Amino acid sequence: MSKKRTIVCLCGSTRFMDVFQEANLRETLAGKIVLSVGCNTKSDAMLGLSEGTKTELDALHKDKIDLADQVLILNVGGYIGQSTASEILHAWRTNKQICWLEEPIPLEVIVKISESEVG
Repeated sequence: MSKKRTIVCLCGSTRFMDVFQEANLRETLAGKIVLSVGCNTKSDAMLGLSEGTKTELDALHKDKIDLADQVLILNVGGYIGQSTASEILHAWRTNKQICWLEEPIPLEVIVKISESEVG
């Protein structure tokens, strides 16, 4: 009987899609099942996504976090946007192991980012 594989969900800004691809490969080669973003929404206008669709994609990604054993936060250069902050808080509230690509960001800062106005 083989051991249960760890499931990791990648979280971060889609402006760093190359980092998503690198992390996906690295985690896969480490024997993990990798869940990632379904599309690159950094260019929402080009994709023609409505606000409702973007909201559904955010909910879908949180469902992926629910399936995962851990999340890997791709905080390139320390950057965490509002959506990623919301995902981190979701992972924290659901007791997921939170791993970081770079230096971890304090929970108080993440809460402030998640509550900030987009604009």
